[in-house]
Amino acid sequence: MVVLALAASACASTGASPRPFPLPPDRGSRSSPETAARGSPSIDSYALVGAALSLRGVPYRNGGSDPNGFDCSGFTQYVFAQFGVSLPREVREQFRVGTAVDSNDLAPGDLVFFATTDPGVSHVAIVVGGDQFVHAPSSSGVVRVERLSSSYWSPKFIGARRVG
Repeated sequence: MVVLALAASACASTGASPRPFPLPPDRGSRSSPETAARGSPSIDSYALVGAALSLRGVPYRNGGSDPNGFDCSGFTQYVFAQFGVSLPREVREQFRVGTAVDSNDLAPGDLVFFATTDPGVSHVAIVVGGDQFVHAPSSSGVVRVERLSSSYWSPKFIGARRVG
């Protein structure tokens, strides 16, 4: 049972430094976390979700922050960087960026946070829409979509943030 619990748990980022992220020329410059928290630049949330979904199947890699492999916070950091928003590397730091969002008001592109390995926030994902989110879990080994209302994720939900 302990092995199952460890296999089902998600990342608590190691703090590895990510590789530089390429930015499309028409997306503008990256913002700092402070700028992102003020709501600028504006993000096309559907394009952001599309970019996140295009990474489904990329393997989980502890400390990973590029399409060769992601951990949870490396995944969110990479996806947001494609839209000019610089997120911190650590899950707990990402939980401080942007503005808090009520669970009843979640929108595509919002970050959702969970307590999976320790008390407090230890996992992050991106809302797809409806009841779904996309993330880099360690349990399946690949970026995938899951339901917020699942019996595993629902009780572990801690909060959500809107960035950009």
